[in-house]
Amino acid sequence: MTKLEQLLQVISKKVVFIQTHNYPDQDALASAQGLKLLLEHFGIQAVICYKGEIDKYNTIKMIELLKLDITPADSIEFREDDETILVDCQKGNSNVKTYCGKVIGCIDHHQLQDPSSYLFYDIRPNVGACATIIASYFLENNIPIDQLLATTLVYAIRMDTNLLSRSVSDLDLDIYCDLYKHSNRNIMHQLDSCTLKFKDLVTYHRAIEHLRIYHTVALIDLGTNCSEAIMGQISDFILTLREIDLVFAHSYRDNGVKYTVRSNRSDLDASEVVRQALENFGDGGGHNAMAAGFVPNVPNPNTAATLSNIAEERVLEYVSDAMHWPREKRAKGKRIKNVQTIWNLIDGKKW
Repeated sequence: MTKLEQLLQVISKKVVFIQTHNYPDQDALASAQGLKLLLEHFGIQAVICYKGEIDKYNTIKMIELLKLDITPADSIEFREDDETILVDCQKGNSNVKTYCGKVIGCIDHHQLQDPSSYLFYDIRPNVGACATIIASYFLENNIPIDQLLATTLVYAIRMDTNLLSRSVSDLDLDIYCDLYKHSNRNIMHQLDSCTLKFKDLVTYHRAIEHLRIYHTVALIDLGTNCSEAIMGQISDFILTLREIDLVFAHSYRDNGVKYTVRSNRSDLDASEVVRQALENFGDGGGHNAMAAGFVPNVPNPNTAATLSNIAEERVLEYVSDAMHWPREKRAKGKRIKNVQTIWNLIDGKKW
């Protein structure tokens, strides 16, 4: 059986939910839309749901131009017998909220975690975009893809692989080339032309002002309530500097601290960087080239600053070891492993 046929076998409801990660990006939304249309092809109604705000301008434009039908998960009254399929994420990640009901399936391209609770899963860490996996279901089962969906999937692959330059596989390339011929070039041009709003320039200005560079590592304090979308864009921008191999950025928000990592070296795994940086007080994950993490329930910016100093020391230590920096180049300070020590540094309080 094909992967799609295997998925269809585990669905028992006439209506299922397709859940993306929190604050979904273009790849998550395109993958969800593709899966929704696949299921509808077989008479199964699907509702795309997500947690968090969508604030990146070209993502909002994508939803408008490509007519994506999505629903905030908090507005849905989930029941215990509801069935959910995760796309572009996995259970247990800090950026995936758990709702009532059963997660029966998972389609993702991040590093494989524990898949034992899924009735079906298709997780391919070697693929650059989750949209590529969804598109392969159409092609393997000879299901037509209309122009609007082809445009949606192509745009997602472009964005998640950074114009086919980051973590791209042969499958990404093959499907991109096949679908691009059937896409709407005018819509693609409109999406490529609307990546920033004027107010975003203020955040870029702050990022440059607060940029600290240690050898080939860029550390950035993006202040308070910087959106996840802009955090990623700024990190990508800083990574284009010739001197930079790794970017580690953070922003405080009312319910915690968000972290973003970007790497352009195969020996500096972004997902491992964020995992080690937030060990014992947060969670994170992603790819070799990009990752994100979150520390919840941080009460104020001062606490956030202390946590981020610790996380940054750990990042510098990780890079020092990975790149075999000589002693004179190594960052000061040792990695703090004991969570009680961290609490003591924050006035002895559990936040």
